[in-house]
Amino acid sequence: MRTSFDFTPYRRSTVGFDRLFDLLETNARVETVDSYPPFDIERESEDSYQITLAVAGFRPEDIDIVAQDNQLTVSGRRPDERDEGRFVHRGIATRAFERRFQLADFVQVQGARFDNGLLRIALRREVPEAMKPRRIEIASASTAANDRIEAPVADRNAA
Repeated sequence: MRTSFDFTPYRRSTVGFDRLFDLLETNARVETVDSYPPFDIERESEDSYQITLAVAGFRPEDIDIVAQDNQLTVSGRRPDERDEGRFVHRGIATRAFERRFQLADFVQVQGARFDNGLLRIALRREVPEAMKPRRIEIASASTAANDRIEAPVADRNAA
């Protein structure tokens, strides 16, 4: 049983989180969840993550990884093979798949490796210097020559 949650009160009191609320509302509407291939998301440090997908039966050349617009898409398709009645039972899933992961701002894919049927994708959050918090000095009335707030010398020359 699914319950819907109204994000309207939060939308009214926040600025710039529209994409997050849209994503939450979209995921709440999705009724069928495909669990193939199974995956883990690990937090290795404050800014490092790893996604591990169990892709037994696939080769690295059968898998595509695409990062675009804060979305990571991992898809796999095996070439058609004629089994010619060799198998008595086929329990290893080799069906085509597509798995999408929403990435937060400034999260970049560092690389991927394939080992023993596990695909590991390394991610790292790298916030640009311009976006990091910076301390603003407050001038006191005794140190200010006039009442006007002036930009630093480098900023005045740029304007």
